[in-house]
Amino acid sequence: MKYHIIGSGKIKEPYLAAGISEFLKRLTPYGQVKVTETAEERMPENPSAAQKRQVLEKEGTRLLKYVREGSYLFVLDVAGDLISSEELAETLAALSLRGYSEFSFIIGGPFGLSEAVRKRADTCISFGRITLTHQMIRMVLLEQLYRAVKIQRHEPYHL
Repeated sequence: MKYHIIGSGKIKEPYLAAGISEFLKRLTPYGQVKVTETAEERMPENPSAAQKRQVLEKEGTRLLKYVREGSYLFVLDVAGDLISSEELAETLAALSLRGYSEFSFIIGGPFGLSEAVRKRADTCISFGRITLTHQMIRMVLLEQLYRAVKIQRHEPYHL
């Protein structure tokens, strides 16, 4: 299995970098994991709706460039479909049976996602209605992918 996490911005907080590193280490034995970080677009101070849309479109175009042909695209969006750990595990397993071997996950930047990114998604998912930073959600996503693998394999999560 291949997992490709595509996100805006670099991880700045040491505690998040440590958590991401830990879940990358745990997930790697079960598949190839690639993390692509793109530059964040700068938003003008007090942007108009048109300026915000333009920034999101530019960032969205950059994010979508990294989605490989044939990869199933999940977009993480607070307005996406709520999904549990078990549902994520079931979804990944069902998609694998349908022939998908690569899953891409886009995490938008601090200002959200463009409509083009949402429309390109095969599935928009949410891990809850609370707002988390795009840096935090990267760690949560990796943890949930690791948990999904453990659920699929009927293995205990806690070591």
